[in-house]
Amino acid sequence: MKAIMIIIVKIFLSILVLFMGAGNSFAAGSISFEGNFTQGGLVLGEAPPGTLLKLSGKDVTVAKNGTFIFGFGRNAGSDANLEIKFPGGRAETRRLTIAAREYDIQRIDGLPSRKVTPKPEDVARIKADNYKIGEVRATVNELTNFLSGFGWPVTGTISGVYGSQRILNGNPKNPHNGVDIAAPKGSVIKSPADGIVALVHQDMFYTGKTMMINHGLGLSTVYAHMDDISVTEGQMVKKGEPIGTVGNTGRTTGPHLHWGMTWKFTHLDPGLVVGPMSQHKN
Repeated sequence: MKAIMIIIVKIFLSILVLFMGAGNSFAAGSISFEGNFTQGGLVLGEAPPGTLLKLSGKDVTVAKNGTFIFGFGRNAGSDANLEIKFPGGRAETRRLTIAAREYDIQRIDGLPSRKVTPKPEDVARIKADNYKIGEVRATVNELTNFLSGFGWPVTGTISGVYGSQRILNGNPKNPHNGVDIAAPKGSVIKSPADGIVALVHQDMFYTGKTMMINHGLGLSTVYAHMDDISVTEGQMVKKGEPIGTVGNTGRTTGPHLHWGMTWKFTHLDPGLVVGPMSQHKN
């Protein structure tokens, strides 16, 4: 009888282990995301902690709580593969469909060459500026400050849109990688979301007084042509907190804020993230 009871207990334990394993497998198999599955769009998702993700072969950082983000660039293809490896070892690949967008292309010919190509002495300065910006974009931590949600940093007239491009004297220039908001000089700029000030620069060649905020998981925002910067590097800022004022510094034709957003080195459209300006109060 004792031997039979031992066998019964062992069978029960085996069934219990299998049941628990199946339950963990089911929990580990759930993943969800929402956002803009379009060129320039940002996607927010949740997965079981410990999940490993790759988007078209590139690592997607997953926070300890399972939160993750990724985005699609201006020229992203019609689809992308999200490779998923759950904590239990099960793997799958999901095909994501990406909507295409049309961009404004403006051709301007007959310009003096100095208006199109920087002087040789300026090239080194431009490279140094880009290196500093690149350092911020290469910094990927597991903070999730972006969960505060985003709002417009300043309200005004949209004078430049994401993705537009100028072809000067037949030479295609870099696409516009953000949104330009025209506003009176001195207008207060507010942090659109929680984050850490990652860069403060008083005089970049193209963008003048420039600052950047790290929002976590590789998501950062940049603010250019400012008149004044009221925060310092390493400072934690909350959504709605003043960070400076609109200016006319750098290469610009009038006071405005250039607001850009990137996931790592992928330029995103901040306008898609915040929605229409009319829905926000600054």
